[in-house]
Amino acid sequence: MPTLSMDPVLGQEVPVASIDKELRKLWEADEARTNASLINLVTCSEETGSLRKNTEIIRHLTEQHACRAILVEFDRTVTEPSIHAWITAHCHLSEGKKSVCCEQIAFQFTGRVTGRFRNTVFAHLNSDLPLIFWWQGELTDVFTERLSSVIDRLVIDSAPWTDPVASFTKLREAVKASGDNLVVQDLAWTRTWQFRLSVAALFDEPVALDALGSIMSARIVHHPAHRSSALQLLAWIAVQAGWRTGLELDLAVARRNGGNQSFSFESPSGNAITVTVEADENSAPLGLLELTSPQAAVRVSREAGASHLVRESSVNGVTRSALGPADPDDDALLVGDQLSRGGKNSLYRKVVPRFLELLGS
Repeated sequence: MPTLSMDPVLGQEVPVASIDKELRKLWEADEARTNASLINLVTCSEETGSLRKNTEIIRHLTEQHACRAILVEFDRTVTEPSIHAWITAHCHLSEGKKSVCCEQIAFQFTGRVTGRFRNTVFAHLNSDLPLIFWWQGELTDVFTERLSSVIDRLVIDSAPWTDPVASFTKLREAVKASGDNLVVQDLAWTRTWQFRLSVAALFDEPVALDALGSIMSARIVHHPAHRSSALQLLAWIAVQAGWRTGLELDLAVARRNGGNQSFSFESPSGNAITVTVEADENSAPLGLLELTSPQAAVRVSREAGASHLVRESSVNGVTRSALGPADPDDDALLVGDQLSRGGKNSLYRKVVPRFLELLGS
């Protein structure tokens, strides 16, 4: 029998068949620790080294979110099938007295993994708790309907997807197969949260709200890695303001705006609206949203690395500015925000069809 080792990050290596027994030993060894768990949180990645990176993320998430964490790393470039497992606990002091701890089980799969991955993970869930799945990277063929049908909440990040249209089609089929019970939370959408709040705050004033119907142009600046967030923000504006697709060809609008990606819309009253979406290597994930009408201009901006947004409005010659919080750049903090908010994410579902139209333009 091979000797199982202690990993300084992942914990005690254990035989897969003995995980439950070894977890019981872990808790019996220290009566001062309390095991706490409100959700099952599974992270899946095909990136080499993801187990160690995700262990650090889980360590921070468990400070606020008690869970049973199951970490999965695939290496499908290795043909020989194997499964390795480790267990550990993340403990945090409660009121400076007793340690409150969360279990972590880490799996590393090689070879053909689909069936073993699903069965192995499901066999180690806390059965009475909701299942939140954080799928990192592309939606590969490991993500199947049989898998998605038992997930309560799916966290993804569409920003790095190489073929977002195909992946969103797969995702839409999964949601439909679940009877619309699968809640999808896209980190690309989460990155627009504070921008959306800031825009809504700027239009709180009745005078600014009156100008909303006469907007003629918009400009969005984003980092090249975050085009999805920029288009989701644009889709949100179009849906909420009731903009229809314009009659002018987007290509013609782009030529007029120096070759930047551009779109044409029409307001409910028939005004033509042109929107320019610009990628800038020096931008924050979302760097600027500017809406302009003959009477008003509103602008929300963020410098790369800044922890705040700048909100500015100019309505009938009266200018105001204020600061607001920015969304975090760190994926772990974004996931923590998602876990805190919960909900059905119905606004995201409403915006996605328009986003897909823009994505295919």
